[in-house]
Amino acid sequence: MPDYNRRQFLSLMAAGTATPFLLTFSADKALAGLSRAAYPDKAPLPLNRTNPSAVFDLSVASGDPTASGVMLWTHIRSEQYDPSESLTFQVAVDPGFTLLALEGKVRGEQFGADRDHTVRLDLDGQLNADSYYYYRFQYRGVFSRTGRCRTAAAVGQSVDSVKFALLTCQDYTNGYYSALNHVADDNSIDYVAHLGDFIYESVGDPRYQDLPFEDRRIELPSGFPVAMNLEDYRFLHRTYRSDPFLQKAMENHTWIITTDDHETCNDCYWDYEQDTLGCPDHPYTTDPQFSNDADLKRQLKLDSQRAWAEYIPARIDIDEGRTHPHLYSRIYRQFRFGDLVNLNMLDTRTYRTPHPCGEDAFLGRYVPFGCGNLNNPEQSMMGETQREWLINTMAASTARWNMLGNQTYMGRLGIDLGEKAKLPFNVDAWDGYDAERIWLMNEVQSNSIENLVVVTGDLHTYMASQVKKNYADLNPFNFSNQVGVEFMTPSLTSAGLFDVLLAQAPDDEVRDFLLSATSEGAVRLTNPHIRMFNSKDHGYSTIEYTDGYCEWIAYKVDKNLNSGEQERKALARYRKYEAWPWMTQKSVQGYS
Repeated sequence: MPDYNRRQFLSLMAAGTATPFLLTFSADKALAGLSRAAYPDKAPLPLNRTNPSAVFDLSVASGDPTASGVMLWTHIRSEQYDPSESLTFQVAVDPGFTLLALEGKVRGEQFGADRDHTVRLDLDGQLNADSYYYYRFQYRGVFSRTGRCRTAAAVGQSVDSVKFALLTCQDYTNGYYSALNHVADDNSIDYVAHLGDFIYESVGDPRYQDLPFEDRRIELPSGFPVAMNLEDYRFLHRTYRSDPFLQKAMENHTWIITTDDHETCNDCYWDYEQDTLGCPDHPYTTDPQFSNDADLKRQLKLDSQRAWAEYIPARIDIDEGRTHPHLYSRIYRQFRFGDLVNLNMLDTRTYRTPHPCGEDAFLGRYVPFGCGNLNNPEQSMMGETQREWLINTMAASTARWNMLGNQTYMGRLGIDLGEKAKLPFNVDAWDGYDAERIWLMNEVQSNSIENLVVVTGDLHTYMASQVKKNYADLNPFNFSNQVGVEFMTPSLTSAGLFDVLLAQAPDDEVRDFLLSATSEGAVRLTNPHIRMFNSKDHGYSTIEYTDGYCEWIAYKVDKNLNSGEQERKALARYRKYEAWPWMTQKSVQGYS
């Protein structure tokens, strides 16, 4: 038997959550990857002219950076799969692969039909910190396209800046991913953080999917308008990953991804009484033929978890022997970027309790009249274990900035109904879990967790706001009430908040009221902690951290044209200075 070194042996054995592999070559770690300073601006990745998509139909991706590695991902077209053929991977310092850092093999049986022919390699412990590398796969004589990945800076390492692209809500049926071409080509971006709704379980729900693009229509294997099983979820992931702009962005950057609701079902939660998935708008709940069966819903959650784990390059805990979703996988996790940024990515769907009200009707969680359960201390977004993990990891961090990857809006979003009332707009967000929000803010302050920056998706809206402990306290100079800032990135393509609400308006009077109540002026008047609100446009945003400030820039890119030449327009730019409790607005001139 060959005398493999320790790193080779560990790479073969440490395969509990990833594809097992065997290293066949490992250069001395002194062979560093390219540092950020040395990285050539706008350097194109080399072209593979051998038709790589014939074998690697969904290209390649990298994710979950550590100071010594990343996750690598690819997929083999099922028609090309041969269990007797091994797959080779290479990681190099240069795009021409003349300076190899790693080379290894994966046996064919490790990426068979049981894994839907996906390959997920965990290279943690194999690479140098804060470095760029190039990677590719080879199968049956064909090379994949080349990907570029980046490791994180070592904990405590001095870092000048870290910049993330922020993405969310990319309904394939509702538009084109032209914005991702800008993300792919922007070499000032260090990493991409995706805050959920990477796929949508629905493919033709008239409540928010009017299917305006014939070439983006999807028909699920089950024939239902929503995912019903593992085959459907896998089909959705394959369809989304077939988009060339998404492929390009995943080739060019290392991604950090979490889930929201649509990876499983709309506005999902955990029904602790039945010990099963809560999916208030799914046929398993609403269609009498399925009898609201707890086993079917529990299996639906497992199926969505499995498909996500197969198709996302994430380093997550998985126990294949478990049949309970809470024990099968854990996706909340921490990332550290030198002495500058500590990032905690949350999972606010798997363990959350039911909504305080509004389960009986689609959009019933919006503007819930007569909801008397809003301050229930038993309401939880995170669950006890995740809640304790979050506070402990943030409190232990020595980084300058604490970044929180969050799904639904953490601040208060009230709506003014005039003489009737002022109500929370959306109890699927943290407004429906106010007691836990107050607890979290108190814990942040009592543990002296400073420079909290919450980044959020879900609502298909651009938003910049102050995070406060008590939103009823309107005194802007009460420093003890200012806990941090929150930036919401818009939907890439998914129907805007206006579109969803107006589609549900029963008459013109309600329509006019909704237009007025959710305008930026009305929202900011009712919620003075909100500095920017735009629910009409689509695109993405970036956030950059330095020692003295973090800066958020919101970009608009039209989703209605499928073109790499689509114009990008900067809509807003805000800075939060390290020693100042409030954000300040900056000019966007020169930032388009």
